[in-house]
Amino acid sequence: MTSFPKRNPTNTSDDTAKGQIRQGNEALILEAAERVFAGAGFGGATMAAIAESSGLPKANLHYYFGSKQELYRAVLARTLQDWLAPTLGIVPEADPRTAIERYIRDKMALSARRPHASKVFANELLHGAPVVKTLLETELRALVRAKAAVIDGWIADGKMANVDSVHLFFTIWAATQTYADFDVQVCAVLGRAELKAKDHQRATEHVVALLLRGCGLGA
Repeated sequence: MTSFPKRNPTNTSDDTAKGQIRQGNEALILEAAERVFAGAGFGGATMAAIAESSGLPKANLHYYFGSKQELYRAVLARTLQDWLAPTLGIVPEADPRTAIERYIRDKMALSARRPHASKVFANELLHGAPVVKTLLETELRALVRAKAAVIDGWIADGKMANVDSVHLFFTIWAATQTYADFDVQVCAVLGRAELKAKDHQRATEHVVALLLRGCGLGA
């Protein structure tokens, strides 16, 4: 019979501490990578530049992410995961207005908080999505179809206007991500050096009200 070594209770706190350090370092690296990839593109970005931006030794980057390609994929995967997480509230039993409004607000908040991530993802798509195309064609397609089916159910029940449920997602993505991807254009028109919290708040209220009215869910 195989015997397993007894777990040392003191290892629990050590493992927890090590796990927290790892998570903290990975977060620093991913945030730095978003900034560098957004500014220089994949080809122009270097691990040295990302290390400098993160404030960590270059060796740490290679320890957590073996290569620039692996780090780039991690940035894209995290961005898509964070964008799609708010769709969890779109379920048949939810109130349509509450669920859709929450999704729009969460997407606007992500654009304001992590504009570099959005730019990296947009640049990936503009180049034909060589890294994430399979993910888009499988997981993203399946999720959008599932959530669109929920919206179609609300429409059938007379709870909202008869909109194209799939294209509604495209519209939400376009309306929310423009404040990250094309912030230079928005700033130029508004006469700002950069978008402030009040600008994001104004934009959020506008996008929410416009889309909810389009869905027949306006006040």
